Amino acid sequence: MAPTSLLSAACTALAVLSPASAFVPSHTNHASTKSSLSMSNDAESTRRGFMDSIVSTSAAIAGASSILLSPAPAMAYGLGKANDRLASYGLPPLANVANGYSALAEIYGKGANRSPLLVAFSFPLDWVVTLPSQDVNGEDGTIQAGEYAKGDTATFFVVPDEKKAENIQEKGKEFYKNALIGAISQKGNNVYQDFKIIKSEPVTTDGNKYVLVDFKYTLLTGAGFEVERKGVASITSQGDGVQLLWAASIAARYKNKTEGQLRNIVNSFRCYSDGLNFSADLRPAAEDF
Repeated sequence: MAPTSLLSAACTALAVLSPASAFVPSHTNHASTKSSLSMSNDAESTRRGFMDSIVSTSAAIAGASSILLSPAPAMAYGLGKANDRLASYGLPPLANVANGYSALAEIYGKGANRSPLLVAFSFPLDWVVTLPSQDVNGEDGTIQAGEYAKGDTATFFVVPDEKKAENIQEKGKEFYKNALIGAISQKGNNVYQDFKIIKSEPVTTDGNKYVLVDFKYTLLTGAGFEVERKGVASITSQGDGVQLLWAASIAARYKNKTEGQLRNIVNSFRCYSDGLNFSADLRPAAEDF
């Protein structure tokens, strides 16, 4: 039985078994007192037995819900869970995560068509997370979090056909520009204009090298509108390629609200590959089914 059906049945039973006498004024004559007490005891026994059954039913509903219902972002993710995942691979925890933020640590590349990476970053508690889809043909999509209705997003991207950079911090602005243009134009050509890198800054965290990049561009929408957007990104090179997390919002929101949020997100970004054993998290290739 579905959880909603169980809950409906329990609520119906409660309505039927609840004694109506609780809402009726009691009689004052002595002759009815003994009978009333007896009825009260019987009703109390009925209520107690019924509540015991409700507890059992509620436990069954909770168990079924955990299997059949998709958890909310706040339940599915969290800094503790992310750090536990990192610790299971012998990696340091995410540090200095801002108050009001959740976090994730997920495997990108579970399918045989991709090289696996462990990706971790923090994000505001009210943002929604999407993960790559999996089927017998492999993996599609990426790791992303966002407040989509307002156009605020943080997206993980693997630069296509780019080999490992021995020192990502020695790559110039043109390299970073091309990587970011590839990220923002995944849905086709000519969806942006006036892309510009504002500044770049090398940082080293937990022994790994990253480059923080501020950028801006104009998004050309399918309806013909031009939307100015600003963002920040963190670029690294792990495993056999180049990866980045870019976060952006509408320019007006960036200036007035989201700049701090987006910087917190990309500053927390971690990507790992070398020396990790992902075998327990990978899906078998299609020919293995």
